[in-house]
Amino acid sequence: MPSSSAEAPPKSEAVAERRPREALWGGPKTAFVAILALAAVLRIVGVGYGRPFALFSPDEQSIVPRAWHMAHGGGLDPHWFDYPTLLMYLLAPFQAWQSAPSYLAARLVVVALALGAVAAAWWLGSRAYGGPAGAVAAAAVAVCTTAIAYSRMAVTDVPLMLGVAATLALLVSGRIELAGLAAGLATSFKYPGVFLLVPLVVASWRQPRRLALGVVAMAVAFAATSPYFFVHFGSALDDALRVQRLAREGWLGFEHDHVAPIAFVDRLWEALGPFLLVSLLGLAIALVRRTRNDLILASFVLVYYLDLCTLGAHFDRYVLPLVPPLAVLAGRIRSLAPVAILLLVVPLTWSVRDAKRLTHTDTRVVAQRWVESHLRHDSRIAVDPSLPPFPSFRIVKLDLPLPHEGHPDQDRDVRRLRLQDVHHVVLTGAVADRVLDARKTYPFEARFYDNVRNLKRVFYVREDQGDLNGPWVAVYRLPG
Repeated sequence: MPSSSAEAPPKSEAVAERRPREALWGGPKTAFVAILALAAVLRIVGVGYGRPFALFSPDEQSIVPRAWHMAHGGGLDPHWFDYPTLLMYLLAPFQAWQSAPSYLAARLVVVALALGAVAAAWWLGSRAYGGPAGAVAAAAVAVCTTAIAYSRMAVTDVPLMLGVAATLALLVSGRIELAGLAAGLATSFKYPGVFLLVPLVVASWRQPRRLALGVVAMAVAFAATSPYFFVHFGSALDDALRVQRLAREGWLGFEHDHVAPIAFVDRLWEALGPFLLVSLLGLAIALVRRTRNDLILASFVLVYYLDLCTLGAHFDRYVLPLVPPLAVLAGRIRSLAPVAILLLVVPLTWSVRDAKRLTHTDTRVVAQRWVESHLRHDSRIAVDPSLPPFPSFRIVKLDLPLPHEGHPDQDRDVRRLRLQDVHHVVLTGAVADRVLDARKTYPFEARFYDNVRNLKRVFYVREDQGDLNGPWVAVYRLPG
């Protein structure tokens, strides 16, 4: 037979032909480093926003001071279980040399965990569907607008995302017992990590012994890193269930949202832009083909999303655990990988825009400085939530209005405040605008804002008054 000169060259020759291209572009390692560097830059810009105050999230004010207290002789028991303990334990060593709770030090720890989530997404994609899926997944997590925003906050959402990506990567690799440990750590960052039990069962249901070991490993990892949850089991369980109940009942600002299934798809769009369409196509293909890896990823996406559908509070951070598996499923379709990467320009643009805003001074910092320098110290002032502390004053803290509260905060009454010798009220659009937009839900609180606006305003600042960012803040003087 004549030799077939049209046959494909031997593998060694094909590899040799690829080498010049890899030398030109650097290959997968260079791509990974480039993605990680981009992720780091996007997260570092703005990480110190609002210093020295915790203006990103009120959860920071619950987590960071407790971590600082642990590092300064307070012991390992947080005596608070709205969230598990692992993040506090990770933050505590970096608070040891701080004279007061350092939000910047805590945020830098979370930035490091966020970069770990990017690396875990690459690992998950590569293990599940090969190299291109890893690159697509890592790039998506790197530029995801919501992931970047919460990577700058010392809160539990990005650590949970890291735990989800690492657990799923171990499951598709067949390391069931290690996946159980990772799932326990994820749950010790934030309670919804418990939904990783579902892909754990899917990955090992034909291996009951390994499944049992994985479940035990998950329980042991959670107990070892949140031990006081069991010491105070009754009250800790009450705290955890209360947080879940509040999320199901709703929150200020979501009164006009679509129903939860649509609202959370909208949150995913805000995080990933049109890249989400490729992810949903990959999910549909996974549900049709149902390979082992398809079922592992799809089972987590579906069970977690179904839980989201029961919530009345549609916070954007709640979708973060879905980002790594959805990003991997987008990379599942190799022919669309270049398109998927190109679509990530949209969330990248959004993220750059958001980062630019964080280079400006927050309006609440400006207001805090004005109050400290212009009002008589040791006088009594009433303040909205979402404002910095005013340590020189006696404070009447106004409660955050919630749609399920049966009894509104009685301090939201001008006459009552005067009887308490309150001289000034500090309000912010972060609360007032949302209340007034849902006036029918909050009639008592809306009437309070209407009445205060009839008083003499002595200070007002908003973001279009110079190089500023944030909600408007106003100070009103009470008569008498």
